[in-house]
Amino acid sequence: MKILVINPGSTSTKIAVYEEEQPAYTQTIQHEAAELAPFAHVSDQLGYRLGMIRTALDKAGIRLSDLDAVSARGGFTKPVQAGTYRVDGDVVEAMYHARKEHAANLGSLLAWELTRGTDIPAFFVDPVSVDELEDVARVTGFAPMERVSFFHALNHRSMGRKAAAMLGTTYENCNLIICHLGGGVTSAAHRKGRAVEVCNIFDEGCFSMDRAGGLPVRQVVELCFSGAGKEDILHRLETNSGIVSYLGTRDFRVVERRAFEEQDPLARRVFDALAYQLSRDIGSLAAVLRFQVDAIVLTGGMAYSQRLTDAVKGYVEKIAPVLVLPGENEMLSLAQGALRVLHGREQAKKF
Repeated sequence: MKILVINPGSTSTKIAVYEEEQPAYTQTIQHEAAELAPFAHVSDQLGYRLGMIRTALDKAGIRLSDLDAVSARGGFTKPVQAGTYRVDGDVVEAMYHARKEHAANLGSLLAWELTRGTDIPAFFVDPVSVDELEDVARVTGFAPMERVSFFHALNHRSMGRKAAAMLGTTYENCNLIICHLGGGVTSAAHRKGRAVEVCNIFDEGCFSMDRAGGLPVRQVVELCFSGAGKEDILHRLETNSGIVSYLGTRDFRVVERRAFEEQDPLARRVFDALAYQLSRDIGSLAAVLRFQVDAIVLTGGMAYSQRLTDAVKGYVEKIAPVLVLPGENEMLSLAQGALRVLHGREQAKKF
């Protein structure tokens, strides 16, 4: 089976063609800020990015007619169960009115446009809005508010399957705590193939390179009455908080160098706090699983840091074995999501 994979980001569009699970072609199409500036909304970039994808495929000699499916990154949909979804008119309409402006919303739109008028199926896989929280997990302590689920579902579930295979079992038959350590940090308790508790990437849990994580409520209220506007505050908390607010960098390698080689006390304090907060999240998630945990999985870009993973192990390895699976496998994960449907191992879900 040949699968075209599309993964739009804020400044690039990654595409690849997989023959089964092997990449036969990969390309990262960069988008300069000046090229994106004329577009008021993310959805306005559709034609521009579509044209660049078509050009790249033409140059590589890849014909759409040779493909068995197109699989795209899912956007900010309504809450959905995990799985592979067929892109249809309802999905397209939802992405034009998505819950949040984000480049990921373009994935389904690009897949739809590329396959429209053909028999080639288009899919999106495990979007960030996967919500499998149990009812008890939704209660906040303030009746008008309810907890919702946003997390790196695509990489979580992919690494969950990989970790389960290492344990000699399947994702659906084990309990895992998975921590994605990227630009955003999300941790989740996975019980028998379902993420039953998560640290919402925008509201809760450990801070990350540029996101605040959980903050003291009273101080947040004070910030909201400091004279800054709503959008400015949200932007600061979602893209200019976390490590960058302390150290002015979004590169964890710089943090590590400053903390240990240059012996910068502030960098070391932030490094230690990251390991501490992440371990605190893992402990609370272990309680959700009644401490019946088969493994703790550390993944994402920051998991390449042995200092960080060793620091976390020092806190949590008595709970369960710690598996370090660094990096992200988003492109392969998207291909695998389509392949599970094409080979009949799963049924495509209706949005």
